[in-house]
Amino acid sequence: MATYIMMSTLTDEGRKTLKERPERLKAVNKEVEAMGARVMSQYAVLGGYDFINIIEAPSNEVMSRLSMELGSRGTIKVTTFPAMDIDAFVDMLKGTTPSGS
Repeated sequence: MATYIMMSTLTDEGRKTLKERPERLKAVNKEVEAMGARVMSQYAVLGGYDFINIIEAPSNEVMSRLSMELGSRGTIKVTTFPAMDIDAFVDMLKGTTPSGS
């Protein structure tokens, strides 16, 4: 499974929904699983984004579908990045076989 970093910002509608139903955050995680991915970690943050999620997904296509589905609801704006484990990155630089990451 590949790892992705998803950073999201709530829209006005999203803030209203979350204030009225904070449990909605956990419900979305179950929807992510139903789409074939898994939320590994989730953080509420201060600054330019409201949430940072570490997500595992089998492919870019699954992650693209997930990002589009969540973003199309009008409650969040998402930015998604593929992420590479540092050990795999070092192995890639050395031109060696990944060390089991």
